[in-house]
Amino acid sequence: MAVNSKKIAIYVLVVFVLYVIITDPAKAADYVQIGFEGISSAAQAIGDFMTWIAGGAKN
Repeated sequence: MAVNSKKIAIYVLVVFVLYVIITDPAKAADYVQIGFEGISSAAQAIGDFMTWIAGGAKN
């Protein structure tokens, strides 16, 4: 039963994404840009943390 629920959820998500892309491509592009900015910020924060750790974790 759980596998079927996962498949249904994925299909619903795919249909929703396609609907947004087809009905409002500019808004979909904004969502993608927001997502990539979030990923970039997260990667920057991880890099800063690793630099801090490599520097001896001093303030």
